Amino acid sequence: MNILPSLSRLKLSSTPLSTTTSTNPTTSIPPPFPSQAHLPISLKTTNFSLTATLESQESAALPPKEEFSDYNEDETYGEVNRIIGSRALENGRGMEYLIEWKDEHAPTWVPSDYIAKDVVAEYETPWWTAAKKADDAALKQLIESSDNDGRDIDAVDEDGRTALLFVSGLGSEQCVQLLAEAGADVNHRDNGGGLTALHMAAGYVRPGVAKLLLEFGAGPEIEDDRGRTPLELAREILKMTPQLQFARRMGLENVIRVLEGAVYEFAEVGEILERRGKGENVEYLVKWRDGGDNEWVKEAFVAEDLVRDFEGGIEYAVAECVVDRREGDEGKKEYLVKWTDIEEATWEPQENVDPDLIKMFEEQIAETSS
Repeated sequence: MNILPSLSRLKLSSTPLSTTTSTNPTTSIPPPFPSQAHLPISLKTTNFSLTATLESQESAALPPKEEFSDYNEDETYGEVNRIIGSRALENGRGMEYLIEWKDEHAPTWVPSDYIAKDVVAEYETPWWTAAKKADDAALKQLIESSDNDGRDIDAVDEDGRTALLFVSGLGSEQCVQLLAEAGADVNHRDNGGGLTALHMAAGYVRPGVAKLLLEFGAGPEIEDDRGRTPLELAREILKMTPQLQFARRMGLENVIRVLEGAVYEFAEVGEILERRGKGENVEYLVKWRDGGDNEWVKEAFVAEDLVRDFEGGIEYAVAECVVDRREGDEGKKEYLVKWTDIEEATWEPQENVDPDLIKMFEEQIAETSS
């Protein structure tokens, strides 16, 4: 009889992967995955337009929330004074800005398409410049500045990407921590492929960032628009990376280990029941000691000694406890093991008995003797 060691329980389904590369001149890092066409905000045509330049002056804190109003196409507005806040539309479809007017009109949330581009640029350029350069000092200053009490940490660009996605791809752990602590959505998906910050960390080989994102609650099982998790993406890139690119391959392996640690649960195996598949598709039906449902597990995730014993026809049983010990042949220790699925206890050599059960038995003997 043998006792099985622990085995990783795979929680993610296997999905075929494909990776292509495209470039985007508006970003300082090229997206590693194909992007979809941007879907602009659909707005009703109107004669209303906002044209103004920002004036340099001391900024005031945002007025109470009840004083804000949403843009009304039928209402007449005066001249823009400045932008005092921003917010992303649902699903990252675009931005709205809180406009402070030069007259006494209450501050108003206005879609970006209705605001002069130079006004938006003056407000947004410092933010995106800091994000695309992974400048943690500049980001910190903007986040803490009284000028930007109403700035949305999850502001999006034309492809629905947030600052967190950029700094994750660039590998800045300082920026990632800064944004996450400020409340950034670590699971935001962009509109150019459904990528999260964790996908960016995997695609750009940033194991430190991946680990940090997971600590802040990033979901390792979130899929992009092609059904790929960050782990699957990292494996695909590793498979395509030439052997000569040793440093890159080692970095990808580190990313994979970090992600595997987040998506696998460890459970103790009771028994390997069946085998199916051929070649790379071999799987084993595993019975768990904790009573969980039997699961088919890829051969790559099964301990080699378990596979070897199963293929060799060695039978296994689940031990309940150790009830006695003795000196066997050549002075080797043997233990009397009580089994969960076998009526009679049997004497087993020490190497065939679960070390935890032996430890429990020895502790009981020590307590009885004292």
